[in-house]
Amino acid sequence: MKTVTSTRAMQRSAEELRRAGKRIALVPTMGYLHEGHQSLIRAARARADVVIVSVFVNPLQFGPGEDYSTYPRDMARDEKLAASAGADIVFAPPPDEMYRKGHRASVLVEGLSDVLEGRSRPGHFRGVATVVAKLFNITKPHVAVFGQKDAQQAAIVRRLVEDLDFDLELIVAPTVREGDGLAMSSRNVYLSVDERAQAAVLSRSLRLAEERIRAGERDLEAIRTEMSALIAAEPAARIDYISIADPATLQDLTALEPGEMVLVSLAVRIGRTRLIDNTTVKA
Repeated sequence: MKTVTSTRAMQRSAEELRRAGKRIALVPTMGYLHEGHQSLIRAARARADVVIVSVFVNPLQFGPGEDYSTYPRDMARDEKLAASAGADIVFAPPPDEMYRKGHRASVLVEGLSDVLEGRSRPGHFRGVATVVAKLFNITKPHVAVFGQKDAQQAAIVRRLVEDLDFDLELIVAPTVREGDGLAMSSRNVYLSVDERAQAAVLSRSLRLAEERIRAGERDLEAIRTEMSALIAAEPAARIDYISIADPATLQDLTALEPGEMVLVSLAVRIGRTRLIDNTTVKA
């Protein structure tokens, strides 16, 4: 495995691989890899000849007061974990390589970017869409693999690929969880031992929603109220939002039709750590 830090060098390598008839897969990450990331790399490995893992903490998707400066970073560890999962190239550019002096262009997927996470983190998804478009242009993948844990991001990237005619296949792989159900996240390292135990309430609340919907409950406000009560029982938990929405539009639903697929998602602060999770369920 090799590490590339130059955007131009990465473009040249990708172009050479394409000319040689190689199928390229990209796994975009912000680093501090864990088993969830490795599962994405393995999914990419099964679909391509060459797997590129990008490791880039994207400053454009962090707002004022967020954790850009303290976001966990460990490049040597990331390289080892990426290689062990089957990566061929780690693309790890510095910020001034990705965003050169005078950078002005950005990408916005309207309609999907200002709800849920976008409402809580204005500008976040403009940063996400911009860096993803750049990564697609730099690494020239035939397939890109994202995780379902970031469901809104996946929906935005899907629309980005369709609307801007990126010639690639988008794969959204299942969320990988700890034994108690907590979705794996690089930010989980921020949690104290007690907070870590309380954080499992996110997945418990999602299971509650699944059970209620499958049992035929159609009062969505009642489901949200039950989820809120379950989460509020944890002393360190503060709810940012709970949403039951259309998976494609991300707009909150007021009613359910039999057989309809819905996205149940939430963001909760456990102490000072903001965590997100979601599930899709058929009514």
